[in-house]
Amino acid sequence: MLLKDIDTGQTCIVEKINLPFQMEQRLQALGMTKGTAISVLNRKGKGILIIKLRGARFALGYHMTKNIEVRKAGA
Repeated sequence: MLLKDIDTGQTCIVEKINLPFQMEQRLQALGMTKGTAISVLNRKGKGILIIKLRGARFALGYHMTKNIEVRKAGA
């Protein structure tokens, strides 16, 4: 499942990040690593998400959310 498909209010776990090396490194520096929990706080248009990651809020565009594989928390 992709991050762009997660509904508002749901929590998911990062499985894989399929982005260019520098983008992936930046997300990892911000704390988004395999096994990290992400909560979707809000949706803004097509695939644009406001997420909560390790206590901080981030906005991710469609290009990023369609390339991050996740699984639902508890699944």
